[in-house]
Amino acid sequence: MRDAPLNGKQITQIGLVVDDIEKAALAWSKALGVAKPEIIITDPVEKAHTEYKGEPSRARAKLTFFHIGPLMLELIEPMEGKSTWKDHLDRHGPSLHHVAFEVEDIDECLSTLDDHEMALVQRGEFEGGRYAYLDGQEHFAAVIELLEND
Repeated sequence: MRDAPLNGKQITQIGLVVDDIEKAALAWSKALGVAKPEIIITDPVEKAHTEYKGEPSRARAKLTFFHIGPLMLELIEPMEGKSTWKDHLDRHGPSLHHVAFEVEDIDECLSTLDDHEMALVQRGEFEGGRYAYLDGQEHFAAVIELLEND
């Protein structure tokens, strides 16, 4: 398993960073023929324990999710604070941000992926689980997200 840390892990989500979530959500809902999903705001650092590049971060974002078969399409509009979302939007404009894999033990997976030169960029918690973003841009053309659900 150490040689292929994502072997057997299910891709569960594709994440796009956008500069206007209302506009992007409306476009996607029309294209998919579904109602526009609710837009939520991530929890503050006090609840989410958000860390960016190893330091606490007040990073917040607006999120919405489209359930498309076995995959989820996540739209992310950065708000305040330093974050991978804001950095990505500033560098690349609205575009693919991450490919997410569901994992059972996020800390174990993080230590394994560190061996593959994928540095932890941001991590945090949400109601029902936790996430970690790893810098996969150079090797995979996207951030790799690990999602662990309780």
